Amino acid sequence: MDDKAEQLTELLAAHLEAGFTELVRVHAGAVHAFLYRVSGSFAEADDLGQDTFLRAYTALQGYSAARRRELRPRAWLMTIAANVWRNHVRTRKRRPVTAGLPVEETMDVWPDHSPGPEERAATTEERSRLVTALSALPEHHRIPVVLHHVIGMSYSEVAEVQGCAVGTAKAQVSRGLAGLRRLLESEPTALKEVTR
Repeated sequence: MDDKAEQLTELLAAHLEAGFTELVRVHAGAVHAFLYRVSGSFAEADDLGQDTFLRAYTALQGYSAARRRELRPRAWLMTIAANVWRNHVRTRKRRPVTAGLPVEETMDVWPDHSPGPEERAATTEERSRLVTALSALPEHHRIPVVLHHVIGMSYSEVAEVQGCAVGTAKAQVSRGLAGLRRLLESEPTALKEVTR
């Protein structure tokens, strides 16, 4: 565990409220990025991120100081985020969505013309193709690819989040990348058909 993570866990052990505030400050961006990449929706990522931190806080309240001190915060939070996402997918499959248009599709009603950090990083078209291809990957490949290549987690951290061996995590990432390459190399219309 690096010094920053150790300082964070010490703070969590000593002062839960202050430690949790710091936990959110340090890891909220990575949690949101992960949830956005697996869901493809800013609105869903926001909602699921709030659920992730609510579950984390609830769990921390029940942990002893010694257990809080032993946490690996990033891997622990990503495990919670991945479970929140999986639960969301299961619930969505059981219950059809009855809401109106996603927030992203109503952006022209309240236009915000200032680009955000992610919009500056890549062109809209390429980013859209990547998000579409990523959404077309099966969950067991999408989550490890996002954890490793978007969030920057090591293979051992990905394995911890996925609850599998490091070799299995490497294989999941490798297969996910191969699937992404196939999707991105295919015609743009093929991507649309895959995601329907």
